[in-house]
Amino acid sequence: MKLIRSFVGISAAALAAASAIVAVHHIAHAVENSPGIRVDNTPIDRDARSGNSFSPIVKKVAPSVVNIYSTRFIKQRLYRNPLMADPLFRRFFGDQFSGDGREITSRHDWLGSGIVVTLDGYILTANHVVEGADEIKVSLPNDKTEYAAKVIGLDAPTDVAVLKIDAKNLPAVTLGDSDQLEVGDVVLAVGDPFGIGQTVTKGIISALGRSLTDPNDLNQYYQTRYQDFIQTDAAINQGNSGGALVDSSGRLIGINDAIVSPSGASAGVGFAVPINLARNVMEGFLNSGKVARGYLGIDPQDIDDGLARGFGLPTANGALVADVGPDSPAARAGLKSGDVIVAINDKEISGADNLRVVVSQLRPGSQINVKFFRNGIFQTTVVTLGERMDITRDASPVSDVSSAPPKADALDGVFVQDLDAQIREQLRLPPGATGALVTEVDSGSNSYEAGLRRGDVIVEINHQPVADASAAVRLGKSARSDGILVKIWRQIGGNGTTRFLSVDNTRRTK
Repeated sequence: MKLIRSFVGISAAALAAASAIVAVHHIAHAVENSPGIRVDNTPIDRDARSGNSFSPIVKKVAPSVVNIYSTRFIKQRLYRNPLMADPLFRRFFGDQFSGDGREITSRHDWLGSGIVVTLDGYILTANHVVEGADEIKVSLPNDKTEYAAKVIGLDAPTDVAVLKIDAKNLPAVTLGDSDQLEVGDVVLAVGDPFGIGQTVTKGIISALGRSLTDPNDLNQYYQTRYQDFIQTDAAINQGNSGGALVDSSGRLIGINDAIVSPSGASAGVGFAVPINLARNVMEGFLNSGKVARGYLGIDPQDIDDGLARGFGLPTANGALVADVGPDSPAARAGLKSGDVIVAINDKEISGADNLRVVVSQLRPGSQINVKFFRNGIFQTTVVTLGERMDITRDASPVSDVSSAPPKADALDGVFVQDLDAQIREQLRLPPGATGALVTEVDSGSNSYEAGLRRGDVIVEINHQPVADASAAVRLGKSARSDGILVKIWRQIGGNGTTRFLSVDNTRRTK
């Protein structure tokens, strides 16, 4: 399966006859006189009777969807011998085999889509359509004129970009309210797939709140993404990126962003950034020149059925607090590792991604009510948000420290060792941290299936602190419940993160 950003590359020859492109001007200051944006928050008509044509909606929306051409110029140096492109070879052999080393510039063109959202030329599109571009131009569907575009703001965490063209009385789309969407609502996707020209496709909303990243991938890139995608079966292809996803009233409810496909063409699984999320990013750029995001200071994770049982939760909804940053807003409000956040300002939280998105759209410095679950009791605390600044040796098996065949237990197939000074330094463990280093995990074990990996540090088992390898052995052998909770510390890219794992104790190792 491939995750594909839906914009297309174009050969330089295909655009050779195009008019000259004016260079992009990046600005970081606030835009004066923030433009008026039309918004319609009324619920859509969900009458099941379908009409014979969507033509009136298309006529309303299509003029607002534009083509965006982005160009990148890449400099390269020519050598007779390809090996001489490596500076190491030139260092030893000099330039006698290198040729003249002339520098050439190659041009790479890309095509995407965008949506006009104000009468005076502000445009929303996908960040990946224009990020890194040296030149950008915009073409309106009913106007052969090509406009040079200025970049108002690029926001990689949401994959949203805001552009501006110098034009007046443009056909601006009306924005809807993506929070009111429901699975099954009819939607239309408008864009320019494969560069063949503006195309409209119809489908329904297949799912809401989708994330395209594996929650077990604990790298920093994932932790700074804000993904709350609308999934649709309306055909989206390369070139549709940045185009419009509209409801049956013709209101913009999403920005088309990506597809999942084994072939590279639409397989009926497309994703769009919700307009409420994109609008929050745009208004941040227009009002203050940046996107100011609320910061809670926790490391959240999703909850599965095993974790729900382990924490005594009535359902698997909410976001589990894996770790709390020292002196963070959450820490000052009394939140702790092991709490489960179920609501923010009475808005239910479905999971870790949903929590990140909700908090990111709240104003830094604002006070929010956080409802959480701890020790079988639902509690509420008030948090004043901050601002987010986007960020081997042999061992003994846990099941038996002797050389005898291991006995089956909760952590069968896991090998651990004590932490020494060298390991602490290599893993950059927090001062005073205790635990047992995982040196091997049988790929067929229950622990591996739950996500435990070599290099993890087990710090708790069933809420009991792990002092060393022997403690991990003892607590693993004594676990009698169907599932056990394992709290780990994992080092990723020079930084540490904490996670809870639910290990099934009802089936034997494969």
